[in-house]
Amino acid sequence: MTKTLTHLGKLSRLPASPEQALLERIPNPYPKDRYLVRFTAPEFTCLCPVTGQPDFAHLVIDYVPKAWLVESKSLKLYLSSFRNHAAFHEATTLAIAKRLRALLKPDWFRIGGYWYPRGGMPIDVFYQSGPAPKRLWIPPQEVQPYRGRG
Repeated sequence: MTKTLTHLGKLSRLPASPEQALLERIPNPYPKDRYLVRFTAPEFTCLCPVTGQPDFAHLVIDYVPKAWLVESKSLKLYLSSFRNHAAFHEATTLAIAKRLRALLKPDWFRIGGYWYPRGGMPIDVFYQSGPAPKRLWIPPQEVQPYRGRG
């Protein structure tokens, strides 16, 4: 299964852009079981498309797999490839959601993009593919909202 993977167990360079990043998937060893997979990226960065200054976010990605799981090293490299990519918070969060959904075709998907303030105002972006599955424990994302006023 891992012989066809490009990144796992090998030295990998940071992709120059999200479009050039290779996201890989592996077969789900338990496709008949319903369970939630969560990835958290508390140090996500990209660039403001207007000023070129860095933007920072805490991303939480949840999905209920069917046939495929995302290979975690390729996901880390993909998310890191945004470091020099300029886009607004909404576009960045939705681009990640759409790319992962297209790759994995999960039963259910959601992403919370908890962005740190830009211009004194935090912008949080949330996307969910549909109603949460019944009879499945989906913990809250529990990322604390920005509290810059003390």
